[in-house]
Amino acid sequence: MLRIAVPNKGSLSGPASAMLHEAGYRQRKDSKELVLVDGENEVEFFYLRPRDIAIYVGSGRLDIGITGRDLLLDSGANAEEILQLGFARSTFRYATTPGGVTDVKEFGGKTVATSYPEIVRRHLADNAVEASVVRLDGAVETSIHLGVADVIADVVETGTSLRNAGLEVIGEPILDSEAVVIRRAGAGGEDAAAEPKVQQFLRRLQGVLVARRYVMMDYDIRVEHVERAIALTPGLESPTVSPLHHEGWVAVRAMVPSREAQRIMDELYELGARAILTTGIHACRL
Repeated sequence: MLRIAVPNKGSLSGPASAMLHEAGYRQRKDSKELVLVDGENEVEFFYLRPRDIAIYVGSGRLDIGITGRDLLLDSGANAEEILQLGFARSTFRYATTPGGVTDVKEFGGKTVATSYPEIVRRHLADNAVEASVVRLDGAVETSIHLGVADVIADVVETGTSLRNAGLEVIGEPILDSEAVVIRRAGAGGEDAAAEPKVQQFLRRLQGVLVARRYVMMDYDIRVEHVERAIALTPGLESPTVSPLHHEGWVAVRAMVPSREAQRIMDELYELGARAILTTGIHACRL
C-alpha cells in the first residue's frame, strides 16, 4: 500500500485534498482525522504538518508527499521534487524598513529574521555575504521594530502584511515556491515494488492538472473551412473530424486551453462555425 503525506492545515491543505479528490482518492471529512486508508486505491494518507512532510518522506517512512518547495528546501531532508502542482504559489523575499539596505550585498554584519533559516543561509552563502540568521516561528514582520533583526526573509503572496507592518520588499526574489509532490532522493531506482503505484499516482495528478487547463470544444463547420478551423483547434495530437448528415459539413472535436476558449470561439464563429460548445474535462490520461 502506497503511503502518502498530505498537509493537515494551512494554505496547502485544502487545495491538496481537492486535487486528490479529483484524482479519484478518498479524503478525510473530519479535520481531526490523522490517517485515512483508501483500500480501493491501495493508498494510505497521513495528514501531517506541512513543515514535517519532507522529513518523513526523506527518511523513507512515507513513500511520497505533498508540500511546498520552500518547506522542502528549508528542511534539508533527503527528498526531491518530482511534480509541480501549480497551486499555493508564492515568492520568498527579503524586506526591511524604507530607507534601509536595498540589496543582499549590503547585509554584511546585519541580522536576518526568518522562519526558513536554511534557505536564507544558503542564499547568503551563494552571495558571499556574512550575516546572522535568527529563526522565528510564525510572523516575523515585527522583529525589525522590536530590534531583533535588521531584515526579514519571508513568503510573499500579495505583500499586504508587509506593507501593513511598514516594510518594503527589497532585492531579487530568493525563491519561487508552489505545491509539489516529493519523494526520497533516489528512491525511484531502489523500490521496484512501489514504483508502479507511484507512477499511477503521478499520472492521476497530471490528469487533473491537464483537465483544469483544458476544455473540450465541439463545433460544426463547412468542409472548405476545415483546415483553417483546425489550425485554431489543433488539439493535443489531432482533432477528431466526423462527417455530418448534412452534406458539406463536418463536426470537429478538440481539446483547447480553457483560458483561450472564448477567443477561439469568436474566431471560429467568424470563420463560419456553428453549434460551438465547450464542456469541462473532469479527468484525462495523455
